[in-house]
Amino acid sequence: MRSVTVSIDLPHTPAQVYDFLDVMAHHERFTDHYLTNWRYSGPGRGVGSGATVTAALGGTKTDVTVEVVAAEPPRRIVERNVSAGGRRLAHGTYDIGPLPAGGSRVSFTYTWERAPLPDRLLAPVVRATMRRANRTVLRRLADELARGTATPGS
Repeated sequence: MRSVTVSIDLPHTPAQVYDFLDVMAHHERFTDHYLTNWRYSGPGRGVGSGATVTAALGGTKTDVTVEVVAAEPPRRIVERNVSAGGRRLAHGTYDIGPLPAGGSRVSFTYTWERAPLPDRLLAPVVRATMRRANRTVLRRLADELARGTATPGS
């Protein structure tokens, strides 16, 4: 399946955005509209940090294991997602870059490495659903950063 990318421009520096996204527990704040029941594992931040969550999208619920597998401060975080009993394997990548006038552009790309047959058969619907959910994620990320909840080291 083709990947899905969404982006948003933020007034925060790449370092500020990265520092917030680097803490796995912060993700619950801006994804809890479709990811619930967060159970954390590994370190609180950086490579190896992770969580198991319940995803509710498109009328279905499934547990998803999320683990940060690569990080390049302050520009990129890559998460590995496993769900559907291992039949779905995907990567979520946050790319953070500076804007010419200040601030940052944050892009999130969801890339399927392996998908169950129903996902592949309904690929246009699945991709549209993920695009819509991840647009909301980035808008909610912007709201969290605007509230000033991105405190260093938290």
